Amino acid sequence: MSRSVWSEWQPVATRLALFPATLAEILDGGQSFRWASVSTPTPVADGDIGDHLAWTGAWAGCIAQLQLKDGHLQWRSPAALHPTVATALPHYLALDRDWVGLTDSLPWRSDAHLAQCIAAFPGLRLLRQPFGETLLGFLCSATKQIVQIKQMVALLAERHGQEIAPGIHRLPTWDELAAVPEKELRQCLLGFRARFIHASAHYIAARPGWLEETEHLPYAAAKARLLELPGVGEKVADCVLLFGAGKLEAFPVDTWVLKSLARRYGLVGWKPAQVAHFGRAHFGPLAGLAQQYLFAWERRHGGR
Repeated sequence: MSRSVWSEWQPVATRLALFPATLAEILDGGQSFRWASVSTPTPVADGDIGDHLAWTGAWAGCIAQLQLKDGHLQWRSPAALHPTVATALPHYLALDRDWVGLTDSLPWRSDAHLAQCIAAFPGLRLLRQPFGETLLGFLCSATKQIVQIKQMVALLAERHGQEIAPGIHRLPTWDELAAVPEKELRQCLLGFRARFIHASAHYIAARPGWLEETEHLPYAAAKARLLELPGVGEKVADCVLLFGAGKLEAFPVDTWVLKSLARRYGLVGWKPAQVAHFGRAHFGPLAGLAQQYLFAWERRHGGR
């Protein structure tokens, strides 16, 4: 990282103002597992150099840093990757979507808890990550916390992905993963997940174009195809479709969402499939966006 020459900070082309807690939730709240906070030297008012919090992340062949200045998002990248990142970042941040309007169309006016969640994370948005990378990340997620998933993903990139800047590797493609023995995958701390990733890699490698076709299918058809993969259940499939394909009707149900719907909506004892059905019915076609607000609030305030 220290050997990279970085471009100058530039504004992200969005009028959406953010708070640090919201940016942290977007980048490090379970949507993606490839962002880390860093302190970067930055001039302060008196001209001295102080520490300023930024976030460094990688996806596909891109590396970027993001920071907030006066509530507005800025970005920079290694200079050699600047043209690539400049083109890819708007898609990754889903800048083509009106997140203010989408959030306003959620049923918060008749749902006091949802209104509370939205107020706690103003400006929350969903990333639009590479579909294949999203699948790999969430295949690592079973029974693990975010910090552990990030460690597994980092090891997969370091050991099996191409270096795209000094010290930073992209994740391996599924074709590349198909050539890695399961024993070597286990050395990335994957445990039983290595078996699923190994089998999924061979399934995908034997079907050229399968991932691209699945990403662009309607929600129900895309989910049915993902469920064919070893290790992919309802939650993983919905996460991949929500964060990797932008299908906002997906409603992933994990432990935090189960707690939220039990505590705030009275769905005590409901099974994940029942909760998912309720979520899609209650929150409507943007259920996945509502889910992210509920998830964020429950992780931050769930003990109250």
